[in-house]
Amino acid sequence: MENRSAMDRASFEAAFRKLLSAQNAQTTNVGCVACERCIGASECTFCADCKQVTRCQYCVGCDGCSDCAHCINSRELRSCQHCDECQRCSDSAYLTRSVACAYCTYCFGCVGLSRKDFHILNEPYDRQTYFATVAKLSRELGVR
Repeated sequence: MENRSAMDRASFEAAFRKLLSAQNAQTTNVGCVACERCIGASECTFCADCKQVTRCQYCVGCDGCSDCAHCINSRELRSCQHCDECQRCSDSAYLTRSVACAYCTYCFGCVGLSRKDFHILNEPYDRQTYFATVAKLSRELGVR
């Protein structure tokens, strides 16, 4: 066994950069089922055009997501479902164009919310008004 106490800052940084480079260079899919045009996917099923995703199902165009399902064109999500064009959200569902939200459902264009439901641009809406407003905005913005 090598002497681990001999590591200094320079050797740590070099080894860390090497690990990051190897991870980013990973192009082979591992343990995936029926994934199409994915790069570096691991344990995913029925995903398409994704990069570096892990344990995702039915995601399309996602990058760096894990444990997600039915997400589209999203980045760095964790445990999300049915999120479209979102970034850095976690444990959430039915978000659209939202960033850094956690434990939220039905949010549209929200940023940094936690444990919120039925919000548009960080403002609360009742359920009926939320769906009517989102339908109109989605058509105008060309969002799915």
